[in-house]
Amino acid sequence: MPDPSLKQRVRESFDRAAETYDGAAVVQRRVCDRLLEELVGFHAAIPGTILDAGCGTGYGAGILGARWPNAQIVVADFAPAMVRQARRGHTFCCAADIEHLPFRAQAFDVWWSSLTVQWCDLATTFTEAARVLRAGGALAVSTLGPATFHELRDAFSGVDQYRHTLPFSEPDRIAAVLETAGLQKVMLKRETHTVFYPDLKALLRAVKDIGANNVGDNGRSGMFGRRAWQQVQTAYERHRTAEGLPASYDVVLACAEKAGN
Repeated sequence: MPDPSLKQRVRESFDRAAETYDGAAVVQRRVCDRLLEELVGFHAAIPGTILDAGCGTGYGAGILGARWPNAQIVVADFAPAMVRQARRGHTFCCAADIEHLPFRAQAFDVWWSSLTVQWCDLATTFTEAARVLRAGGALAVSTLGPATFHELRDAFSGVDQYRHTLPFSEPDRIAAVLETAGLQKVMLKRETHTVFYPDLKALLRAVKDIGANNVGDNGRSGMFGRRAWQQVQTAYERHRTAEGLPASYDVVLACAEKAGN
């Protein structure tokens, strides 16, 4: 995320969402659980130190601590209000940008980040992850692929030409950036997680409640007129199932290892 003004807007969105995040973060919790399963299968060593990079309100750190109760877990997030929420359950908390971590080299056995790096510059983030990982340490990351919110893009496509989702990365690019950063044995899995809502307003409210309503450059800044809003609702209704209106998350899970000495 090279644009400092965009990064500030994203930080402000997550600050505002700190109080509502846990009530709306259904997929986020599912993905954390899945990422832990993948990490445990990938990396047999018991970690002594873990960094949760982009910790949000601390759910990921909580399940990591339950899995490895003797590990020292450090949580970091660039949104101060999120850090304050996470601090309630964790001693070592830091308000920090995961692209520029305030930790010494080779400080951690595991670098963990769930549904955060889509807001970041991947090359900078993974290079920094490799810097703070010990030789033989593991990286575990989840992020979003390009099919995320495809229903939303489809519904808006006939109404305007603005961007309504982030430009999410393809899995092949994620793997390539990890390898370029000096990480090896890259493992990737891709899966769809879907949440259903009674109507479009509830769906968009949930997206806002987790702070994920910034879409970068070329996003719409003005309000919709009634006619345009009705067009979007009608278009989205084509995706309705018996469970409700779907919001699909194209989830990429990745694990990798830092080369030993």
